[in-house]
Amino acid sequence: MKRLTIILACLLASLNIGAQDDEEYQMEIGGAMGLDFYLGDANKTPFSHSSVMGGFLMRRMFNPRMALKADLAMGHLTGNTKGYYIPEDASSQTPQGGVPVSFKFKRNVIDLGAQFEFNFWGYSMGEAYKGNSRITPYAVAGIGLTMITGGGAGFNAALNCPIGVGVKYKIKKRLNVGAEWTFRFTTSDALDTSKAWKQLDHPYAIQSSGLKNKDCYSFLMFFLTYDIMAKCKTCHNND
Repeated sequence: MKRLTIILACLLASLNIGAQDDEEYQMEIGGAMGLDFYLGDANKTPFSHSSVMGGFLMRRMFNPRMALKADLAMGHLTGNTKGYYIPEDASSQTPQGGVPVSFKFKRNVIDLGAQFEFNFWGYSMGEAYKGNSRITPYAVAGIGLTMITGGGAGFNAALNCPIGVGVKYKIKKRLNVGAEWTFRFTTSDALDTSKAWKQLDHPYAIQSSGLKNKDCYSFLMFFLTYDIMAKCKTCHNND
């Protein structure tokens, strides 16, 4: 009888471990590192003048296909007008105003935003019969706030529209890695300007509107996240 009791206890323990392994989670938290680069009047080549960036991110998973991500990222934006025609004063309408000027800049960028993610394949290590996979590419779009400081200029802020793609992979049940490349289209043309060099603010005397003729920057980041907040298996409508 004693031996039977021990065997039953071991079976119950193994079932409990299996149930824990099958748990699904509602959120991810983690960090990211990678490269950023600016695109505007002082740089028109992707990945030219790249700098190191880093940040933190949090995901709320609604189902294996959809998630909402919030992130806070920090980096540097740099550029150089060498090789580009930037007139000294395009509004002067004189030959002297067309004399090209040359300068470079480096400013700090802080990006705070939220993006909706759509996974092309159901992202999960379980329920393979539903077509779920531990690896999936995804598309991302959202809205954010860009804050620029330093570089001999004051504080600038603008809204941004992040759009991009990524891929993520479950190393283990609760551990995820991935890579994401986004472009952050801003509502400002002054991310690269200061009191010393205002030429980059409408350098060709062409007024901008909406996202037209505005500055843009890009993040290529690699992230590591950990799943938290297990779903309640006994809750109503939480299958």
